[in-house]
Amino acid sequence: MKNLILIIACFLSVSVKAQTPAEAQTKSILLLGAKAHLGNGKVIPNAAIGFRDGKIDMVLSAIDIHMDSTKYDKVVHCEGKHIYPGFIAPNSRLGLVEIGTVRATRDQQEVGQFKPHVRSLIAYNTESRITPTVRTNGVLMAEVAPVGGVITGTSSIFNLDGWNWEDAVLKEDNGIHINWPRIRTSMGSDKKKDTKWVEEYAEKVEEIKQFFKEAEAYTKEEYHVEKNIRYEAMKAVFSKKKKVFIHCDRVQEITDALYLFDAYDFELVLVGGYDAWLVADLLKDRSIPVILRRVHDLPMHQDDDVDLPYKMPKILADKGLLVCLENSGSMEAMGTRNLPFYAGTAAAYGLDKEAALAMITLNTAKILGIYAMVGSIEEGKFATLFISEGDALDMRGNQVTLAFIQGKQIELTNPQIELWKKYEGKYGE
Repeated sequence: MKNLILIIACFLSVSVKAQTPAEAQTKSILLLGAKAHLGNGKVIPNAAIGFRDGKIDMVLSAIDIHMDSTKYDKVVHCEGKHIYPGFIAPNSRLGLVEIGTVRATRDQQEVGQFKPHVRSLIAYNTESRITPTVRTNGVLMAEVAPVGGVITGTSSIFNLDGWNWEDAVLKEDNGIHINWPRIRTSMGSDKKKDTKWVEEYAEKVEEIKQFFKEAEAYTKEEYHVEKNIRYEAMKAVFSKKKKVFIHCDRVQEITDALYLFDAYDFELVLVGGYDAWLVADLLKDRSIPVILRRVHDLPMHQDDDVDLPYKMPKILADKGLLVCLENSGSMEAMGTRNLPFYAGTAAAYGLDKEAALAMITLNTAKILGIYAMVGSIEEGKFATLFISEGDALDMRGNQVTLAFIQGKQIELTNPQIELWKKYEGKYGE
């Protein structure tokens, strides 16, 4: 207990200037001379990217603009640097948890098993001190989802800047999240225990099936004497306004989930999907994308290649699946800053570099249903992008110097940078 009190005291004693949300763009801006990675597989070696009123209105090679630069109020020369679309973190807990060991700072989970009515939207905290540490690595948007139970709740997508959740939200209530029951086995060493676990798994699957049957029946009725808030939240699922995110990893879990939901016409997304490569044809036939589990991890099965998690993005891409990368797991909120390096690892293990970039930009936007607004540097989309000194997928090159969210230039400082400056001043080089 004393150690916990000490940790909290140290955290609260660090003096860091609070960040003020950026003001709306009032002057048009032209970024000139950088190597632009558009997020859609294309690269412009010497680019001219212009935006005004929060939206991109020019994407050209700098040699093609002639005198167009005079149309912009401000020209930023970026020679030798790189421009990227803002990275997007799916299935995140950013803004819902601050200090994992302090219960009062955790708001990512509610009691109960079936909670489609629980919304991350109204719990999202724009004042989180973790968020600035993520933005400085180029992660500028996040799908924030609750955890716990079978149906954990409903996620929303946020810009990582704003005064409050109303100001920060990019898309409200984009989907519900289902933790599919996990299959357990003693690897044949205890048949009695295996039989019990199989029965428990079947019971949990039946509970999910029954919930959706009841929810469907409820949505078909026009009048209800008493409203059921859980089933009310499911109306948007049956009307296809919300996606269904299924969290599971193993072959049987994936196939059981797909076969159960074949009875419905939902827009499904597989989250985790460690064994997805073994059932790729099944997923492809149903046009089901994959939000792939953390790449920087150990193999799940004893007989897997030790580097299988690193190769998984390329394996799934080669099988024709739409894939993006996520970071759920231990210390996931603060670890979200590593998202670009997961893409870098995927590129190091065979995936084309621009295809790896798409797995944290345009692919993610497509899977989350926001690709018309963000995910790539294209005319008409929001100017949510950043400039890096070097390769943003490499921790040695990821040095973000300028970042914009919907054209608003955001602050690029965080508590860790402030501490670094503080002690650099004391101890020098």
